[in-house]
Amino acid sequence: MRSLYAELVLYPKPGLVSLVDNGSHADMNAATFMRSMFALRRYFQKIAEAGMRDAPFHELKHLGIDAEARMLRATGGINTHRGAIFCLGLLCAAIGRCRAQGLAMTPATIQSMLVQRWGGELAGHSLDPGTRSHGAQALLRYAASGAREEGARGFPSVFDVGLPALRRTLSAGRSMRLARVDALFALMAHISDTNVYHRGGPEGASTVRRQARAFVARGGTASPDWEARARACHRDFVAARLSPGGAADLLGAACLLQAVTVG
Repeated sequence: MRSLYAELVLYPKPGLVSLVDNGSHADMNAATFMRSMFALRRYFQKIAEAGMRDAPFHELKHLGIDAEARMLRATGGINTHRGAIFCLGLLCAAIGRCRAQGLAMTPATIQSMLVQRWGGELAGHSLDPGTRSHGAQALLRYAASGAREEGARGFPSVFDVGLPALRRTLSAGRSMRLARVDALFALMAHISDTNVYHRGGPEGASTVRRQARAFVARGGTASPDWEARARACHRDFVAARLSPGGAADLLGAACLLQAVTVG
C-alpha cells in the first residue's frame, strides 16, 4: 500500500495521475486511486499468505480476479490498478514464500522464487487468448510486451532496470523522491508499455521511449534542470494523451522491493 501511494504522490510524472493533476486522464484523479487502494488493502495480505502456504497459481489468480472486481466496484468501473494487482500481487506471493522458507530477502532470491514456483503457469497465462484487456489488445496488434509477459519472465524490468536505477540515485546521496523519478524514467526508456500502445500506437510508444532516454542520457535528476525537463515531458505527454501506466506499475513494484529487500 505504501508503494502504491508513493507512486501516486510522485511528481512530476509524465502523463500520469498525481496529487497535482490528472495527467492524460479525463476519467480518473487522485481520489479515484485512493478509493482503489483502500479496496485492495486486504488483497496484498491474502496473496502474501497464499505464497507462504505455497499456494498453486490458480489460487493466486482467483485472488487477483477478486481484487480486480473490488477495484472496479470502488472506482465505478475505472481501471486504476489492474497492472499493480498482477505485478505487486505476485511479488507479495514470492516474498511470502521466501519468508516461510527462511530465505534471505534479496532481490535475486525473490525473483528466483517467483520464476521457479509459478513461472510455468505464468508463461501459459501470458499467452491466454481469452483476455480482453487493453494491454492484451495492444500485445496482439503491436507485438508489445506487457505485464503478463513481464511476469512470465520474473519481472526483469523491475529487477534489472527499475530497482537498480532507484538504488543508484540513493547511493549517489540524492533523495528517495529523486530516486523514484529516475526509476520511472529508466522504466519508460526501457519497456514496451501496452498502456502507451493502446493510447498512442507505435508512434506514441516511440515518443515515450525517446523522451525518457533523452532525460536519462542527460543524467536524470543529477542534471540541474531535471525538473523543468520532466515537467516539459509531462506537458508533451498530456497534449498527446500518452500515459505510461505500465511503467508506473513497475515503479510501484520497485518501491516495494526497495522496502523489503537487503543486498
